[in-house]
Amino acid sequence: MEEYKLYINGKWQEAKSGKTYFSTSPSTGEQIARLPLADHADLNDAITAARAAFDQGEWPGMKAARRSEFLLKIAQKIQERAQEIAEVEARDAGAVIRKALADVSLGAHTFRFYAKLADRSPYEPLPSEGSLYISSNFVLREPVGVCGQIIPWNFPFLMAVWKIAPAIAMGNTVVLKPSSETPLSALKLSQIIDEAGIPPGVVNVIPCPGSVAEDLATDPRVDKIAFTGSTEIGKMLMAKAAGTVKKVTLELGGKSPVIVLDDAEIEEAIDGILFGVFYHQGQICIAGTRLLLPDNLHDQFVEKLIARARQIRVGDPLDQRSGMGPLVSGFQVKKVEEYVQSGLAEGARLVLGGKRPAGEEYAKGNYFEPTIFTEVKNSMKIAQEEIFGPVLSVIHYRDEKEAVRIANDVVYGLAGAVWSANVPRAIEIAKKIRAGTIWINDHHLLNYNAPFGGFKQSGIGREMGLYGLNEYTEPKHIHIDLVRKRKKKVWYNVLFPEK
Repeated sequence: MEEYKLYINGKWQEAKSGKTYFSTSPSTGEQIARLPLADHADLNDAITAARAAFDQGEWPGMKAARRSEFLLKIAQKIQERAQEIAEVEARDAGAVIRKALADVSLGAHTFRFYAKLADRSPYEPLPSEGSLYISSNFVLREPVGVCGQIIPWNFPFLMAVWKIAPAIAMGNTVVLKPSSETPLSALKLSQIIDEAGIPPGVVNVIPCPGSVAEDLATDPRVDKIAFTGSTEIGKMLMAKAAGTVKKVTLELGGKSPVIVLDDAEIEEAIDGILFGVFYHQGQICIAGTRLLLPDNLHDQFVEKLIARARQIRVGDPLDQRSGMGPLVSGFQVKKVEEYVQSGLAEGARLVLGGKRPAGEEYAKGNYFEPTIFTEVKNSMKIAQEEIFGPVLSVIHYRDEKEAVRIANDVVYGLAGAVWSANVPRAIEIAKKIRAGTIWINDHHLLNYNAPFGGFKQSGIGREMGLYGLNEYTEPKHIHIDLVRKRKKKVWYNVLFPEK
């Protein structure tokens, strides 16, 4: 069994209370690691370290090119340990190994991307137009300060990368709180950061209960909160952060619509739709959980969709043949079962799955079958709420206007997809969907150059790309007067008018 410790101020340490807990494999139910059970005192130490590293340390004032070198070292070490990290992610979070390897590779590329952005000029010249004065003006991008970052259990490694890389690229310091359920790959990342020689206190990684992590939102020493998780928790953190008027970025829930137009290439669309909803067992905020089909295509499409979904192999996440692994916990399985019962009670028709798979190989794990409902109305609970499991709701629509209305008829606006052979037609539909990312003839493929975030109750702010980097900055406007003669200043006669 592996042993892990908290990473605070460049040191590995146990919890001050001496308490520990075990991380459990969702595929076997076995205990795979022992960890310190952190509490408020440990988090306080982490915040203190981050504050000191920002206020008194070298990192914020370090030359950007030097910070960039550190990020490149981290990227290289991630690549060198890719198999190790991916296997930890598979065992701890239930990610199938092929997905986990892809996440690790994307993590390395993300650090390289921000290494390049870190080395760009922090000065942004402003145009002379619009000024009433003869002056030179520019914006200076400065780091925000201490960033409290809270990530969910579904993508522990990649979410840690997405939070840490842009923050430290700009000279901020970080206290990262990974989920207590799946903390291992984030702690592996902290090992790599330590090996790369990042100064003590710049990055602190401390898995702890959510009630403890609320301190990040209320502590005045923390300048920014970056949270990925449920809309309910995001609202609570936002309210708590208001007490000290912190900067807040939130990437929250989703209920993504997938609109199939009547000219779509059916076989390709079916594969993409199944990838969109069953990738990582549906435990992903951008999952395409609402499939909108035109009346004239519905029956044949659903028949082929079910047949193709039956070919998805549910199994051991370390087995290269597995397309779906287990859900993260027994609690999550029960939650999905409750949604299935809700769908049946409201009149939806269960056409595939809806239960735990039978067989000895599944007995000890948190497995659930790919599940499809038809005859779903958009007002039903399974169509309105984020299930975070492998459940697809199929909804009829008459025309494009109704499809767009249904797509937008939820409180969320994180992502969506349109399938059509006519790309200009699909773009027009995409423009009408109120969501932060829209794929055309694709799903889930994110680009670290592109902004990621949501409309409505799916969040505030953006991650990834230059947009995400700027969320970790405070823009400072600097004005330089170019009028050298005192009496020609535009304000000269304001306070002391000549008689």
